[in-house]
Amino acid sequence: MSKEINYEAAVKELEEIVSKMENDELDIDQMSVQLKRAQELMKLCKDKLTKTDEEIQKILANNK
Repeated sequence: MSKEINYEAAVKELEEIVSKMENDELDIDQMSVQLKRAQELMKLCKDKLTKTDEEIQKILANNK
């Protein structure tokens, strides 16, 4: 990915890719590219969620 996008934008783009796939709007070549992009977006989302969870756990631990 060339530029960092936020979580909400990544989820929105994933939803758009899924919608296109469900509606048979992608040809074989596009599907391959979109699946790779979806994989990148899912990793980005997972990483952001993991990082946020770790930050929350640190905050909670410091408040005990």
